[in-house]
This record gives sequence, structure tokens and C-alpha cells, in this order.
Amino acid sequence: MQPIRKPFQLDPIFPLELVYRGVRHTENEWPDHLHDLYEVVYIHEGKGTFFIDQALYDKEPGDLFLIPGNTVHRSFPSEDEPIVSTALFFAPSLVQTAPLSDGYEPLRCFEIAHKMKQYKIVLPESAKVRIEAAISSMRSELDEQASGYRQAVWLHLQHLLLELCRHPFVEEASSPVTSFAPPWIQHALRDINRDPVRCGGLAELADQACVSASHFSRVFKQLTGMNVTDYVNAKRLALAKELLLATDDTIEAIALMCGFQGMRHFYQMFKKVTGSTPKAYRGQMKTQGR
Repeated sequence: MQPIRKPFQLDPIFPLELVYRGVRHTENEWPDHLHDLYEVVYIHEGKGTFFIDQALYDKEPGDLFLIPGNTVHRSFPSEDEPIVSTALFFAPSLVQTAPLSDGYEPLRCFEIAHKMKQYKIVLPESAKVRIEAAISSMRSELDEQASGYRQAVWLHLQHLLLELCRHPFVEEASSPVTSFAPPWIQHALRDINRDPVRCGGLAELADQACVSASHFSRVFKQLTGMNVTDYVNAKRLALAKELLLATDDTIEAIALMCGFQGMRHFYQMFKKVTGSTPKAYRGQMKTQGR
């Protein structure tokens, strides 16, 4: 199945949503999905597994996950110990301000996570206390909505991002879980992520893994929740969205660069995932300064 575009009803003046200490069971988790918003997930209780981009991660109390926009992800809570987590969603335009002389960028932690393909942060106890306090303060401000509450939430969000940007998680973050997936699946996911346009289809990937196509397909879907074609298309669409915002190339050129041979198919797939056409998406995002 195609990844779902998770809908949000955000205040256009203050594009942020906080889901505080939600109890996550398998039956109420979203299937494979993505969205334009940046997401911070903090685990309070329980255990489970997180599929993000191309890897599986253990989830335990105190873990924090950074999920940049347009990143395919899915949560698998434990049946015995359901996850209790806080999810913070926000538009990147909310925190992007004019850089000061020291070069600090509040979204740098997400950029590093995307570049290094490391989305899990293992926090020291002192950082957990500060991050939990920031989350709790944001929740109180949003609930009470006293005068200046948006400014207060924005300051707590900036404080949280500063905490994460100062943490050397690139060196310290745990590696993706390897016990859940055989090496050939991990290699295939890396190949697809590295070049979703020329990675090949099911037959080619299975041949490279030295397993049958049916076995490859079955294991791949068990671990990602998606078949190979849908996963590759999701990665191609994520690349297309990046190119629409980062370049002035025509939509037709971007569709070809991303491996879509027909414009009709590209438009159908793009609208199914994003809810808008490529042209409308480009115009809307550039108007918002994204």
C-alpha cells in the first residue's frame, strides 16, 4: 500500500501540534505515512519498534526520535508494554529565524539525522529531565492559553531544539536494530535510499540479495509494512518534493529525474500522497517560505 499523508488541522499563524503522553497500541497506530511537518517523538513508557526511512529502531523509555519532513515512518508498539509517548509536530518555518553570528541553526539536528540516517537519540539523564520539562511546559501553555502562550511555546520549542543540537548524537546514537532484519534487507534498504531511481525493482533487488523474489517480497513487507514498489515510489516522491522546492526545474523534468515515465502516473501518485498537484505544492510551500 502507498504511504498515507497524515492530515493536520493547524493554526496557520502557529503551525504546531503537541500530542502529550499518548498511549500507542498497535490498533491505533498509523500505517506507513509521511508528512511535511518535522516531528519529535519522546518515549515515556513502554517498548516497541520504529521503522524510519530505511531502518528499524528499538523504542524504550527515554529514547527520542527526530523525523524530518517527507520521511516514511511507522511505529510498532509492543502488545505487552504499549508505548506512552509525546509527539511534537511543527512546520520548519516556525523556527527558522535570521542566523546570528555564531552560525547556529535550530533545524541542524534534523539535517544531521537525515544526512547520517540516524534518527534515534539516546539521551543522558540530565538531558531527559530538561526535555521532559520543556514538553510539560509546552503542554501547560497550550492547555491554559494565557496571554503570550504562543510566544512561550515557541521559546520552549527553541530551547528543546537547542538542547538537541548541542547533543553529539551523531557519534553517540545507537545503530539501527540489526536483529530484526537480515543483512540483505538492510543492504536493499540502503540501496533504495541511496538511489531510488536506479535501484531496480523486486527482481533486481532479490537477485542482488541472492534470494527468491517471493521470499524477498514477503520479508520486505513484514519489516516495512509496504511492498517494494510502493516503498520505492514513496522514496521517489520524497525526492520529487525536495527538487520542487530546491530547484526551478520543470515538473516534467523532475518527474523524469525521479523515475516516473509518465506525467499522468506522476500526478496521480503525487496527489495521492500530498493531497495536491506538484504545481500547487511548489507554489504553496514557496509562499510559506519553506
